Amino acid sequence: MTDVSCPPALVTVTRGDIPESVHRVHVAVTDAAGRVRASAGDAGLVAFLRSSAKPLQALPLVESGAAAAFGLGSEELAIACASHAGMEMHTRAVASLLSRSGCSPADLECGVHPPLDPARHAALIAAGEAPQRIHNNCSGKHAGMLAVCRHLGLPTAGYLHSDHPLQQMITRIVTDMAGVQPILGVDGCGVPTFGLPLAAMATAYARLGSGAGLPPARAAAARRLAAAMAAHPALISGPGHVNTDLLVVAGSRLLCKGGAEGVWCMALRAAGSGLGIGLKVEDGAGQAAEAAAIAILVALGLDGVAQAPIARYAHRAVRNTLGAAVGEWRVALPGSFCADLQGIGERA
Repeated sequence: MTDVSCPPALVTVTRGDIPESVHRVHVAVTDAAGRVRASAGDAGLVAFLRSSAKPLQALPLVESGAAAAFGLGSEELAIACASHAGMEMHTRAVASLLSRSGCSPADLECGVHPPLDPARHAALIAAGEAPQRIHNNCSGKHAGMLAVCRHLGLPTAGYLHSDHPLQQMITRIVTDMAGVQPILGVDGCGVPTFGLPLAAMATAYARLGSGAGLPPARAAAARRLAAAMAAHPALISGPGHVNTDLLVVAGSRLLCKGGAEGVWCMALRAAGSGLGIGLKVEDGAGQAAEAAAIAILVALGLDGVAQAPIARYAHRAVRNTLGAAVGEWRVALPGSFCADLQGIGERA
C-alpha cells in the first residue's frame, strides 16, 4: 500500500504565466482484491459514481439472460453503458434496444433534455421538433433497465425508484463489485446513484475489467459489456469526446467511463489480473478530470494516450475568441504517486 499522506494531483489552468485556477484531484488505484496500489490525496474520499456507474448498472442486462432472450447485439449493449450525445446513431441504438424488449420511448422515465450534440439539436430546431426522452444522454441505460424488467416479469412503471426490485438488484451488484455498501442518492436522470470511497470505485472497475473473483455469469457479462464498449466507442459518448477517443485508441486494453462532477473510473485490462482507477476532482471540474485521467494513463505506460488525439485533452491551450493561445492546462502528479504508477506499469 502506498503512503496515504501523498498530496492530491493538481490540474492548473494558466492565463499567461499566472495560475488562474487550480483543481485538486484525488485518486485511488487498486487491484481486483481491493488492495490500494497507488493513491494521490484521499483514496477514501466518498463521491457519487454518477455516469461512471453505467457499465455496472448494465451487468444485469447480460447476467439475467435478458440480452440473450431479446437477441441484443453489441450496439445495444454499448448504448446501455453510454452517456450519448443524442446523435442519430445513438437514438437508433436506443430505439432498437427498446423495440427488441417490447418497449417504446414512451416507457422511458428519464426525462427530457436537448441532444448534447449541437448539430442534432440544431436539426431538431430547424425541423420544428421538440427533444424527446430518447435524446436524453441516459436513455440507453434506461432502455437496458426496461429490458431487464421485461425479461424478469418486473413492473416497468416506476423502474427508476430505489425500492423497485430492479434497482435493489443493481444496488446489490454494486455492493458486491465495490466491496462496500454504497450511499444512495438520486442521479440526474432519476435512478439511484452510488456514493463510494474512491478505492471502492477502483475495486469495482478492477473486477469489472478483469472478471477476477466474480461468479462465472457475472464475469462473462463483464467481458461482453467491455467488448461492446470497445467495439462501438462512438456510441459511448460521441466523436470528438474524450471517452470515445480513449476507447478508440486503447481498444480492449482499457475500460473507462466518465461521470458528472469530475468523476472518472477506468480499468487497465492489459495489466494481468487488472487494475482499477477511481478519481474525483474536488470542485467537480470535468475537463480537469479528463486531463488527470489521461496523465495517469500516460504514467502507467498505456500506449497511444500520450499522442494525438488524446494528448489534446491533457494539454489544452486556453484560447480567446480570436483563436490565440493565451494560457494552458497543466497536470502535476505527485512524485511518489507517479513513481508508484510507473512501477505498476513496468510490472504489468
